[in-house]
Amino acid sequence: MKHTLTFALFALAFSLHADPVPLFDGKTFTGWEGDIGSVWRIEDGALVAGSLEKKQEKNNFLATTKKYGDFELTLKWKLEGTEGFVNGGVQFRTVRIPNHHEVSGYQADLGKGYDGALYDESRRKKMLAQPTPEVLAKAQKPLGEWNDYRIRAEGKHIQIWLNGVQTVDYTEAEPNIDLTGIIAVQIHGGATSIVHYKDLMIEEFAAKK
Repeated sequence: MKHTLTFALFALAFSLHADPVPLFDGKTFTGWEGDIGSVWRIEDGALVAGSLEKKQEKNNFLATTKKYGDFELTLKWKLEGTEGFVNGGVQFRTVRIPNHHEVSGYQADLGKGYDGALYDESRRKKMLAQPTPEVLAKAQKPLGEWNDYRIRAEGKHIQIWLNGVQTVDYTEAEPNIDLTGIIAVQIHGGATSIVHYKDLMIEEFAAKK
């Protein structure tokens, strides 16, 4: 009986967590949709947008075709820029706004002063949580270097780590906030900048009751 119970508990734990899988294969846009070719391209195994010769006209998002709820997402990102609001972000539990270039939902922000922060894109339009200057100093790397993001969403609990340092531990207090949605990567408009995203891996969890 003891061995049977142990096996049952192991099987239950295994069923609640799927193995991490690539969200981007490094070669094609399979599983993604957006302005492919005109804004987004693939270079050296990374999703890339932008230019250092001309400004990005407006915010642009490359999004997954699948929705996700509870998960842990890891990825690497790099941001370069010379002029304007040099910024990007990783959207999650997000929706595209019909007939508009914007999306609405949570964003793990990135860019000077915003690295490691949690923003609510186009919905409440405000910063929900961000690291103190002391924490950011430990986590932040200079512009143009690769950074590691780890984003974990379980029920109403959201956590973000930047380069191994936890920058956000946030619990959603408002009702009727979607707990599922697409994942997307962003280049911010109004800047001469290039953003790179690679090594995107996601582990899905069973939704918390």
